[in-house]
Amino acid sequence: MDAYEIMPGGSLSGLRKTSRPTVPLPAHGLRIRMLAASLNARDLSVMCGQFHALPSHPLIPLVDGCGEVVETGKKVSRFRPGDRVIPAYYPNWTDGTISAQKTAISFGAQVDGTLTTEMLGLEEAFVRAPAHLDASEAATLCCAGLTAWNALFVMGAARPGARVLLLGTGNVSLMALVLAKAAGLFVIITSSQDGRLQRASDLGADETVNYHLNPDWHDEVLRLTSGNGVDLVVEVGGERTLPHSLKATAFGGRVVVVGRLSGGDIAVSAGTLIGGGRSLNGLTAGSRTMLEDLVRFVEINRIRPIIDRSFAFENAADAYEHFVSERPFGKVSITIGS
Repeated sequence: MDAYEIMPGGSLSGLRKTSRPTVPLPAHGLRIRMLAASLNARDLSVMCGQFHALPSHPLIPLVDGCGEVVETGKKVSRFRPGDRVIPAYYPNWTDGTISAQKTAISFGAQVDGTLTTEMLGLEEAFVRAPAHLDASEAATLCCAGLTAWNALFVMGAARPGARVLLLGTGNVSLMALVLAKAAGLFVIITSSQDGRLQRASDLGADETVNYHLNPDWHDEVLRLTSGNGVDLVVEVGGERTLPHSLKATAFGGRVVVVGRLSGGDIAVSAGTLIGGGRSLNGLTAGSRTMLEDLVRFVEINRIRPIIDRSFAFENAADAYEHFVSERPFGKVSITIGS
């Protein structure tokens, strides 16, 4: 099989194409012909060595992917050849509350990922892909899609009509936007560029805030909510944005931290939390059961993830370059097979 490898802690120049031998399939294993993969910010962290518990040997990168089952182990019961599947972010987290054991490994970080023509894994680590999506679209759900789902509806516990604030127009925020609107939520989204805000409006955002023009953008969020604030913030910025997010949150509201794009050293005023009855939570992706719920929701509502640009497998390095330098609006995908 053909695959790409990186050495965690290196750089993009270390991404190289290689060939690996075919290995026997375990009794509960799937052999999957990969059709597509896509990039996330966490994949850059892996490449730069800024992710936890990275191996000291070359690794097949990326966690997002979609493929077709071509062979099953003799004890496999959940899938059969011909099924299209996507990986769960954490292969050991099937259901229930988070734990260190359940989140010890994820594809493309501690174990080999999806940027390969053939992927092997245990059946418990995969879910069926939405039937109405093509492979590139389906290969967007495992990381950003699952994170957005958890932040909105599991950890965030948002109900129809809730007011939600999304920061920026990165992958998690855009996925959260389309999911939130399908669920009947009122969405405010921020960006520093009016062009991106217009595109977010076209996708259904109810209100937009340019944080470049409004440095104290929490005041604008309060104005847009008649002084009440939002019920939920999906917080991706971290150090520089969290103080604003808390000020934009309604009494009894919640801030769910899913990223730290502006830094991870966060100072929080206890009085802001206590006095307003606000809660602050962090999350990392989610369980396989959450991913199955997301897939079902995407199918029922005929949601189509946003793809910025697709690259051929042979041009995987160009996909990385585009992801890093071009601030894509939507996912950057890599087509592997047909």
